[in-house]
Amino acid sequence: MKMYNVVATCATGVESLVQEEITQFGGKNIEVGQGVVSWESDLETAYRCCLWSRFSSRILLKISSFPVENEETLYQKAKKVCWQEHMNVKTSFAINCTISGKSPINHSKFAALKVKDALVDSFRDSLGERPSVRGDKPGVQFQLHLEGSEATLFIDLSGESLHRRGYRAKGTIAPLKETLGAAIVALSGWPKEGGDLIDPMCGSGTLLIEAAMMFGDSAPGLSRNYFGFYEWAGHNDQLWRHLVDEAMEREDAGLLKKWPVIIGYDSDHVAVSAAKKNIKQAGLEDYIQIRQAELAFLQPPSSKGMVLSNLPYGERLSETEYVARLYRAYGRIAKERFVGWRLGAFISNPDLTDSFTFAWEKKYRLYNGSIPCRLLIGEVHADAEPEFEWRLGEVETAEKGEFANRLLKNMKKMQKWAEREKVSCYRIYHSDLPDYNFSIDLYSKWIHVQEYAAPKTVDEELAASRLRHGLEVIRDVLGVRSNRIFVKRRERQKGTRQYEKKDSKKKLYEVREGACSLLVNFTDYLDTGLFLDHRPVRQKIYSEAKGKRFLNLFAYTGAATVQAAMGGAASTTTVDLSSTYLDWARLNLAVNGFSEVKHKVEQGDCLEWLGAAHSKFDLIFVDPPTFSNTKKDNRVFDVQKDHQRLIDLAMARLDTEGLLIFSTNFRKFQLDDTVVERYEVKEITAQTIPFDFSRNKKIHRCWEIRHKERIW
Repeated sequence: MKMYNVVATCATGVESLVQEEITQFGGKNIEVGQGVVSWESDLETAYRCCLWSRFSSRILLKISSFPVENEETLYQKAKKVCWQEHMNVKTSFAINCTISGKSPINHSKFAALKVKDALVDSFRDSLGERPSVRGDKPGVQFQLHLEGSEATLFIDLSGESLHRRGYRAKGTIAPLKETLGAAIVALSGWPKEGGDLIDPMCGSGTLLIEAAMMFGDSAPGLSRNYFGFYEWAGHNDQLWRHLVDEAMEREDAGLLKKWPVIIGYDSDHVAVSAAKKNIKQAGLEDYIQIRQAELAFLQPPSSKGMVLSNLPYGERLSETEYVARLYRAYGRIAKERFVGWRLGAFISNPDLTDSFTFAWEKKYRLYNGSIPCRLLIGEVHADAEPEFEWRLGEVETAEKGEFANRLLKNMKKMQKWAEREKVSCYRIYHSDLPDYNFSIDLYSKWIHVQEYAAPKTVDEELAASRLRHGLEVIRDVLGVRSNRIFVKRRERQKGTRQYEKKDSKKKLYEVREGACSLLVNFTDYLDTGLFLDHRPVRQKIYSEAKGKRFLNLFAYTGAATVQAAMGGAASTTTVDLSSTYLDWARLNLAVNGFSEVKHKVEQGDCLEWLGAAHSKFDLIFVDPPTFSNTKKDNRVFDVQKDHQRLIDLAMARLDTEGLLIFSTNFRKFQLDDTVVERYEVKEITAQTIPFDFSRNKKIHRCWEIRHKERIW
């Protein structure tokens, strides 16, 4: 039995998987290097590697090695190789070259050309004829490897990279090589760990197909129509056909097993279509389900299994925070809904490993091409951290004064309401006492205090003293340290000062509102990014949005958009002039598991945008500022002067049966009579003032506006 020296190349990080395969196939004297595994075996084992290796890139059979000093010695030594042992003059061939380390020849294409010349001249000298070079799928594929002063020649049995399984349909996206996809599945522990398999961002379906082929015992090379040994003189066609027949029998038996649920989701219909094409090409359409859906709505089909995905990378700096928030959603959804399952994530940025807020058990270093990546694997347990609850401090209010008594009374009243209504962000105090002229809002476990500037008749030191005392009372009554209290001073703003940045810490805190997570900033701007008085309006949008096309104008940080998306909106469009707020809106969508495929975020002046728009919407939310201007375009907006035109433009984009919700915080606002004449208008202000703002019923006004002529 003739023995050969064989080498498998592979991606860095999967060598141990290749070594395990080679051992199973019958390889002897196995040696492992970076990106290569070498061994000794007969031809059957080499063939099995070509047919069954899930993780190797190429299988190379060594035919010669020799030292080289320069291009000329490479030519002379290569010419002495007995090429006629491997091919005849009618056989087409190709030669590829790789170089590692320092070599006297540093140009791979030139080195391949010298060996090609040597092969051709060898045939011409002995037979008077020369074989032909063929670049695409030659009869025999040779591989030259130069390492230092040593040259090694191989028959490339694989012919082309083994990641080309033959199931990927033409024209589909291919971000992940099949060999790497198989490695990710194997390292995740599936299917050995058992249970179902879900890929919530499946792209073109590579992970799912490779996983299904593993479970079904299907040889990854069975669908390939080309290998590099088909016309090799040493090829044993009878042996190869026997191995192929054996593989087909094993595949048929695998398809008869009881299969788990294998299902993939993606928000992009293009990816879903590509995945379905690839799965059909692989003959697995009866075993893998593909659906278009957002990560936000992911649910387990059973009590045990694996959630595994090749997640978006966010290679550009501008995308890093967006991806980090998406990873946060991935981890949170797993802990909320997939307890008892295993979780896997393939990512490119190791710095974002902690973004999942998940205790990973295993971390593998892998490469996707030249990109260093991590595969993270862990068991999903219920979140050990209990949900935050306010525990009031024991305070003698008589000693602390009237403000302490009022704050404690308010807090007890609001806390009962908040627990009953499951509200975690709410107002507990708003200038109840003239001497303590500030508002206090709770955002989950954080406190946001806004001091209203005292009139000039009040001594500045006295005002400062009252604020210091007020903050001391807040700490004592609510039982918190200073690092959970954020204080801002609010005074009448003029011109563009209302939009000026106050700080640049850029730290965002995640809070909950109903079914949604929303990001707030307590330091950089006057407002936090979440208007608490609009909570009932956002809840209304959530309840109205299912299956509807939603438009959010003057969208601010997109909180209403997130509620519409979570409520099941068919699509959302978010429009604002500020790129800062739109980036914030994108983060709010990401942290809830929504992509921008169905949820578009567009920058623009809302009036101009409406004038140029052609799309129709079923639900529109318009919450313009009282007044705004921009230096760049010398643009001025005044809600009282401009609201009629704004509403007319918005109603032109509202479908016949649609609903427009218009809101304003301008206390002196008067709705133009022509609006009432043209449309069906109903003021719903009373229903949209939340309990925690009931002492301030003028905080905003709100209307429902519909077309008068509707189909009933």
